[in-house]
Amino acid sequence: MKIGVIKETQKGEKRVAISPNISKLLIEKGFELLVEEDAGLASSYKNSDYESAGAKIVSRETLFNESTVLIKINPFDEDDLKLVNNTQILMSQLYYKSNAELIKSIAATGATAFSMDAMPRISRAQDMDVLSSQSNLAGYKAVIVGANEMTRIFPLMMTAAGTIIPSKVLIYGVGVAGLQAIATAKRLGAVVQATDIRSETKEQAESLGAKFIQVDNSGETSEGGYAKEASEDYARRQKEAVNQSLFQADLVITTAMVPGRKAPVLITAEQVRQMKNGAVIIDLAAAQGGNCELSVINKTVIENGVKIIGSTMAPESVSTNASELYAKNMYNFINHLTENNEFKWDLEEEITKGTLIVHNGAIKQN
Repeated sequence: MKIGVIKETQKGEKRVAISPNISKLLIEKGFELLVEEDAGLASSYKNSDYESAGAKIVSRETLFNESTVLIKINPFDEDDLKLVNNTQILMSQLYYKSNAELIKSIAATGATAFSMDAMPRISRAQDMDVLSSQSNLAGYKAVIVGANEMTRIFPLMMTAAGTIIPSKVLIYGVGVAGLQAIATAKRLGAVVQATDIRSETKEQAESLGAKFIQVDNSGETSEGGYAKEASEDYARRQKEAVNQSLFQADLVITTAMVPGRKAPVLITAEQVRQMKNGAVIIDLAAAQGGNCELSVINKTVIENGVKIIGSTMAPESVSTNASELYAKNMYNFINHLTENNEFKWDLEEEITKGTLIVHNGAIKQN
């Protein structure tokens, strides 16, 4: 079986779906690896690194013509699909719940497609969960970007000229990204507070040293390990509970997303105007519409002295680590789906069923 690694073309993207290290592991398993020329260059992987691992560097045309499995990180686009045939298996983050037209286009090719962002949140799928591995880096990077944009330092500092009090950091959403943001901000010496609709995250946040802002969430639940969209009543009560911390924060990081839905607005324009002059908001949900009402994707907006950064490229900015983690997820996923280098096609198995979006041109999930 030949696995083809496609060069990412999305603007700002620096990652690659398979690293040289993982190429070697797949080859040792008996797979053939075809890598599009310069696919790993932006992640500091040279063509020669892949060749040393046993992979073949090929043109885009050769890759699509010869590969059984086609792998990338971002969704396949129309230019990709023009080269896909009905025998091929596609693997990437398809975001199928919000990309209905793309899924129809894939189905029209007759191909089969797995969506990596649809991985079930179950224990045996943890080592295949690309959303978690990439969100972990996003949480870390959000704090680093925030530190660079702030006009204050994080830690308490005693100097001959006087004492510098620690910065206050507020984090919305205590998932993988939020937890890493808490840990990173605490390591840098900040005073950290966090809030989340899921009451079960309170212990996790506090274990990392954050103060959890408690809001009675009676009737609010999570689904499959992901937060569900909150009711209007809960959103109102959360806003009231968090306002004091928000208005005193030096850095705010928002991470709240609902799969397949627009991100909930957690910070309104009115709230932004009551924040401290010089405060910074890093909105990691900007690609889904943003947790801050004023966020603009991949842009910095300044409102009443508050800097709002609509970030979508946090993992890409540490592309070497991000690529290695994504590649490891892919390696585990391919091993799960195959036996003796052939697909098992156990369509009722939970991981297969959850991620298989199109099978031989038939749409399995909408």
